[in-house]
Amino acid sequence: MDQLFFIGYCVGVGIVSGFLGGLLGIGGGVVIVPALVILLDLLGILPPADVTAVAVATSLACVLLTSLSAALAQLRAGMVEWSIVRQWTPGLVVGSYLAGWVATALPLPVFRGLIGAFLLFVAFVMLTSWRPAPHRQLPGAGGSTLLGGAGGLIAGIAGIGGGNVIVPTLVFFNTPLHRATATSSTLGVPVALAGTLGYVTVGIGQDLGPGMLGYIYVPGFAAIVAAAVLTAPLGVRAAHRVQPLFLRRVFGVVLVLMATRMLITAWPA
Repeated sequence: MDQLFFIGYCVGVGIVSGFLGGLLGIGGGVVIVPALVILLDLLGILPPADVTAVAVATSLACVLLTSLSAALAQLRAGMVEWSIVRQWTPGLVVGSYLAGWVATALPLPVFRGLIGAFLLFVAFVMLTSWRPAPHRQLPGAGGSTLLGGAGGLIAGIAGIGGGNVIVPTLVFFNTPLHRATATSSTLGVPVALAGTLGYVTVGIGQDLGPGMLGYIYVPGFAAIVAAAVLTAPLGVRAAHRVQPLFLRRVFGVVLVLMATRMLITAWPA
């Protein structure tokens, strides 16, 4: 019964995260991380101290494939800004890869609090009628590398694949929302790959129990991905039929939910 519950739970998480990742370009990690924390706490199959790192690492591994599925759909739609992909990828990869070391070496409550506060600010931007100054443009190669590095580090720590950082940042620099979402889906692939490799490298050699590859919980990864890769393209198709303002508001609500979770868990009872 526990095994059937586990599989059904993870398949449900995969369905929701895949569709949401395709719709909003966020890779689905905003759903996967909290869902896995709840599941792993409930089942008690891991030491409590390892649950968050395992949830984040497993989420990044799932986001790698769901982002790839969504990115392929966005490529067929011709919505990806390749100049942004080329400029942002190096910084995103380095930041995301280093996140495994940062997240496991420094006090996680501090990082959760900072990330939560940052996401609340971004949610405010997305939910209000704020508009970027029309003259504002994306920075050059150096500035894009720095932005990418910071975004990759945050994405790797939170296990969100980067969309929660990349999309609002691109919008801030006057990239149209649908193109920002499409470009974020494409950038999510190298971000998630680098972050996954980082958590695998850090976790290898540690006795985390059966079914583990570094900090990745393989059974959870397999069940979530099996469902998510099917629903991510559906989310992409839905995104192209939704009005930008509505999509912006949905994105803002998702960010508020994630920020709230991060801030609450920053100060455990």
